This record gives sequence, C-alpha cells and structure tokens, in this order.
Amino acid sequence: MSELINNSENRKSILKELILKLHKGDNPEQVRSELEASLTNIPYGEVVEVEQELVAEGLPVDEIQKLCDIHSFVLQGRIDLSAVKIVLPGHPVDTMKKENREIEKLISEIRKQIAEIAPEIGVDDLKKQMMALKGNFNTLMDIDKHYKRKEFLIFPYLEKIGITAPPKVMWGKHDEIREQLKGILDSLDVLDDAGDFAIINKTLIEPALFAILDMIVKEEKILLPMTLDKLTEIDWYEIYQQTGEYGYCLYDPKIEWKPKVSINTEKPENVKDDFINFPTGRLNYEEMLGILSTLPVDITFVDKDDKVKFFSEGKDRVFDRSRAILLRDVRLCHPPSSMHIVDKIIEDFRSGREDKTAFWINFQGKFVFIEYYAVRDKNGEYLGTLEVTQDLTTHRQLEGEQRLLSYGDKK
Repeated sequence: MSELINNSENRKSILKELILKLHKGDNPEQVRSELEASLTNIPYGEVVEVEQELVAEGLPVDEIQKLCDIHSFVLQGRIDLSAVKIVLPGHPVDTMKKENREIEKLISEIRKQIAEIAPEIGVDDLKKQMMALKGNFNTLMDIDKHYKRKEFLIFPYLEKIGITAPPKVMWGKHDEIREQLKGILDSLDVLDDAGDFAIINKTLIEPALFAILDMIVKEEKILLPMTLDKLTEIDWYEIYQQTGEYGYCLYDPKIEWKPKVSINTEKPENVKDDFINFPTGRLNYEEMLGILSTLPVDITFVDKDDKVKFFSEGKDRVFDRSRAILLRDVRLCHPPSSMHIVDKIIEDFRSGREDKTAFWINFQGKFVFIEYYAVRDKNGEYLGTLEVTQDLTTHRQLEGEQRLLSYGDKK
C-alpha cells in the first residue's frame, strides 16, 4: 500500500483532491489532518504540477490566488526538500535567499517597534513613533525589486517551458502585498490615536507582514527549488546579467557568480570597439570607469523617474553606497524627516524653476559640501538630478600659494 501512496501520480491525485476540498469550503484543519494521514512528504515539484493541472482543468487562477495562504497552511511541514540543488554564493537564487534574510530582519525590527507602542501613548510621541515606523516601511518597499526580478527575469523562463499557472498566482500575491504596503504608508501618515493604530496593526500591518513572510516560504520551498531543476546554467547566467537592471533588495552581493558551463562572451563580429562618442571626444568602458572612480567627488545620478540610476565608486567615498539602492525611489533613500526637501528639489528641477542648490555639513569630523544639479538634454528637457559630494576639510585649510611640484603625504 505504501508503494502505491508514494507513487508520484497517486501523491498528486491525493493532493489535488484535498486542494479541491479547500476550494469547496472544507475546513482547512480537517484537510490538513487528511493530508497528514495520507502522505508523509510531497516533493516540491509535484506541488507545482498539481497547481498547473488544476488550472488546465478549469480552476481559475484568481481562485487559487484567493486561497493561496490556506494552501500554504495545509502544506506546512509536508514539502520534501531533500533533493534541492545547492548553489554557490552570488548565484541569483543565493542572492534572493540572502535578500529574504534581510527582509526577515527588517520585519522583526518593525514588530519590535510596534510592540513598544503603548495604548496610553501621547499624540506627540505617537507621531514620532509613526515617523520611525514609516521609515522602516519605506525601506520594506524595496521588496518591489525582489518581486520584479521574479516577475521579469525568472517567470518568463518558466513560461517558455509551459509552467504558467504558478507564476500567475505568485505575481497576483506580489500585487496584493504591494497594495498592502502602500495602504500602510497612507494610514501611518494620518494616524494620531493609539487606538486607531491598534486596529490598523491588526487589520492591515500584521496581515501584510504575514503575507511577506509566507511568500518567502513559497519561494524557498517551492519556486526556487523548482527553478533550479528546470532552468539551465545558461538561463541563470542570462538572469544574472540582467539583475542589475532591476536592482537588489536590502542586500548587495559582493561575490561574482560564474556558471559551471562555458559561456560565449565574445563580441559579435560587427562590434569593433566599446567606445562611446561624445561631442568632445570618445572613451571606452575602462576609461570611463577609471575617470568616474578617480574624480575627487562622489556623484550619484537620479533619473527623470526619480530612481537612483548610478553612483561612482571612489576609494574615499564620503557617504557609503550599496548597489541595493539602484533603481530605488530616491525618496526612500532618505529619512522621513527630509523627504519634503527631496520632493522640493526634484519638483523645482523638473519644472525648470531652479537648476542647482547646495548644502554643507559637518560629518564625522569632515566639512562636507553637497551640490545638486538639474541634468537636461540639449533641448532643455529634464533628464534627472546629479548629486555631487566632496570632502572640503583639507581645502578649507589652504593658505597662500603652491607653485612647486609636490605629491603631498603618501599613505
């Protein structure tokens, strides 16, 4: 009998029957008990196959999406991960898992903040707490990049080999989470009563945090193991190369990943060089990178859609930068208390009212000069904003003249 039950087709048949019971309204606890009595462990690939078959047989995708969380509850602890492939650091799957660990840490911090909000807290203190909480939720919005990489890089490869239902269901859950996070941020803006916050926490915040954590489980126990089975090393290399277009979520991988198979990275015959032609000369990639890394200033470029598009990597940066900020809304890279300033600068630059502004601060014993410039094309159209940061501590101490060659202090 056990041989029959553990046969793949029979396992899937049992699982399909139990999932259909959920969709008919049966009690999840009862279905879970039936699952435990019928099956020991279910290979992750069979969970995907059952979902795919149910959609092919007429079960609407939105119906599966609606009961997705109940499916997770019933399957909790029953998915067999013994055959999951191991990947090296830097592999796209490794990066997604590392991002998940950072997401979990942030959610833990958010829950800790919420636990410290006492019912009798005063209005002023509540507003301070809401500002701090909003800062963390702004940071959590970075999860959009994690989801977009799944949607636009991983899902297409699955769809090419006929796996369409699971990506559709997961994408729908992504959109639900995005809407929940936006709703939370809107709610935190107008809260002035601890009682109202308790209600919002129960009805909006905690469900959103649970949904995010549950998505991590779905990723790591079903989606990612299955993609490692289905996608080739060349597929993963193509995904790896395109990852930078969507950015990283709360984590910046430092290790370069190289596929185990040989990849042809030679230039096509019609590409004779890597030069970029400018009105005043031309530079190749290495020259451009060298110049940008040698400039005695740090530059960060925010594009016309208010996304961080580029930053230079000098050896003595004033403010640390991580690739996790790439393609992130620039507002989310600043504390809530300064968002109105960021909005004002962008608004004035985009409208053409202003073209530059500057600030200077004392930071960690340095005198730091920060300038912002509107970047425009030859027709005056707004392309974005350039931030230029420079440590002027030594320059402020200069006196007289220096006309003789000197290389200064060598470290």
